[in-house]
Amino acid sequence: MDYDNWIDEDEADFDSQSRFSNRVKTKKTLSTNTVVMVETAFLASTASLIWLINYYFPLGPLLKLFFPIPIALVYLRRGNRAGWMSAWVSMLLLSVLMGPVRSIVFIVPYGLIGIQLGACWGRRVHWSLSVLLGSLIGSLGLFFRFWLFSILLGEDLWVYVMTQITQLADWLFLKIGILAQPDITLIQILALIMILVNNLVYLFAVHLVALVLFDRLGNPIPRPPQWVQVLLDY
Repeated sequence: MDYDNWIDEDEADFDSQSRFSNRVKTKKTLSTNTVVMVETAFLASTASLIWLINYYFPLGPLLKLFFPIPIALVYLRRGNRAGWMSAWVSMLLLSVLMGPVRSIVFIVPYGLIGIQLGACWGRRVHWSLSVLLGSLIGSLGLFFRFWLFSILLGEDLWVYVMTQITQLADWLFLKIGILAQPDITLIQILALIMILVNNLVYLFAVHLVALVLFDRLGNPIPRPPQWVQVLLDY
């Protein structure tokens, strides 16, 4: 009889300990989810605020370097789901503050670049690949904006811009004394190359900003190539 009571007491103690550990785990899970939600909301609002300030008070290329940084930080710290949530929250917030068109222009390409950078940095992808992928997204985002504004304005903006550049090049050729007439196809090819190069430079600068900033926040990105590290250490 005493032996049975001893077994019952052990089972009761085990059940109480199990319930206590389950409550502790539940509280930790809820606490972690709360922290993730707060960080996601805070960094999403930070990304929206940077875009908003740059739109009404443009400071040149300075703030533009920080457009994808908050979303990339969320992805790097909290994973895929939190990263996408921060991008959508930023889009919804900007849609309320500035209208749906401006929110779409932010999410494409800068929100997508933030997701891409967070994914690449979380997987420790080399700089060359992450810069190249981000540059392709940025270039496609520029063409998306041309397409979107062309629909809204009822005019093909790409053809209009290329025509104006061709006329300017023709005028410059006459001033210089060159009798050749610039070809619009060649100008379009040069424009595509310049767009890609511009995005490559932009993504490289974003990597440098993230390298300095994220190291201080305790979420380091992959180390830069050796020649970049030498320049930074110089």
